Amino acid sequence: MDDLLSKEPVRRVQNALKSYSNEIKVQILDHSARTAIEAADALNCDVGAIVKSLLLRTENDFILCLISGDKRCSLNKIKKILNQKDVSMANAESVKKITGFTIGGVSPIGLITNLAILIDVNLNRFEHIYAAAGHPNAIFKIKSEDLKKITLSKTLDISE
Repeated sequence: MDDLLSKEPVRRVQNALKSYSNEIKVQILDHSARTAIEAADALNCDVGAIVKSLLLRTENDFILCLISGDKRCSLNKIKKILNQKDVSMANAESVKKITGFTIGGVSPIGLITNLAILIDVNLNRFEHIYAAAGHPNAIFKIKSEDLKKITLSKTLDISE
């Protein structure tokens, strides 16, 4: 499993973390963390502490939304925030092309495209949260405020 650390998407995440802090490290899990429930089980933590990185397609662009694992992304709230009529989940092909990650391993950092990022306010319930690190078996633990800083994102109520 340690060979996962040498995979290009995981290295991108490691490099982004290293440029922010030498204290935040990518961890390799024995079990898949493809879903928030799987990740919470593998980490023995509350499912709400898992960050779901969801790529959304807007009328003429993409946006990344970071949602608490126990919540659902509210497309209606995002439409109002962005003042757009059409916002939808991106398909798997777009996720790979825009983020450089496959679904189940989409990290909020180390993206290959510069994206606007919104963080759900519900992630602030936890001192530490866990996000994917470029592969379904790779994660990193980070403080909520550090994730906001490293992603240059806005914290908003975007879940239901």
